[in-house]
Amino acid sequence: MCSRWVVLVFCCLGQLRADQSLKPRTAAPHLVTNNPTLSTVALEKPFCMFDSSLSPNKSYVIYLYAMKESASAVSSLVTNKSKPLDSTFQQTSGGQLGPYKAALFNVPSCASPPKLTDVRDANKVSDVLARYLFRVGNDGTCLYDPNFLAVCNPPLAPDTTYRFKYVLVDSTEGTLKDQTLWSDPVKTRRAKLPLKIDTWPGRRSGGMIVITSVLSVLVFLLLAAFLASVSAAVVGSEDSSAETRCVSQTIQHGEPRPQLGSE
Repeated sequence: MCSRWVVLVFCCLGQLRADQSLKPRTAAPHLVTNNPTLSTVALEKPFCMFDSSLSPNKSYVIYLYAMKESASAVSSLVTNKSKPLDSTFQQTSGGQLGPYKAALFNVPSCASPPKLTDVRDANKVSDVLARYLFRVGNDGTCLYDPNFLAVCNPPLAPDTTYRFKYVLVDSTEGTLKDQTLWSDPVKTRRAKLPLKIDTWPGRRSGGMIVITSVLSVLVFLLLAAFLASVSAAVVGSEDSSAETRCVSQTIQHGEPRPQLGSE
């Protein structure tokens, strides 16, 4: 009897630990090689995360929340009417003051997830990634479009740490049904200084590029000066030769003609 209770406790602890691991994760490197970028983070969609919370004959959607790690701690994303927070990017200063709703999409099907092996097929890779991943910060125009009415997913700030959370919402009642933990901290890339941008295959630094450019200009100036000096020397030799011929002809015309004996 005691052993059964021990097994039951361990099963409960295992289930609790599994539930605690349900949180947004960044995309695998073999799917997205450049992740995160300066302004985006690619996350895996919540496949099979909310199966135990889904009820038949009901419709659900997923809300994705984002906030900066430096934001004040938020104990709950539920209002006093069991409604999920509807805060926007502008209202939270880009996640600085708290979480904002960055996306809304349908619950991904756990019964028929995309086949990740299809990413090797050039004709299927785009569809697979669109179904399997979501890119936070992928909309660069929604903030400045006065006619945009959907959930705004504007670019993230570079060199900034963010956290993300998925929330299951009953689309009919508009109430929060379940949610994941906040993700691990994810930091966007830092913008490089212009002199440190690597634009050459040989991975030369910005300083080496500047030095190479200066040396190239100096070599060009030296070559130009050398050609100018050669040209001047050639022109000078031609002028000297012409002057010599002119003097020789003058001397020849100035010599007295010899007189004949009969004269």
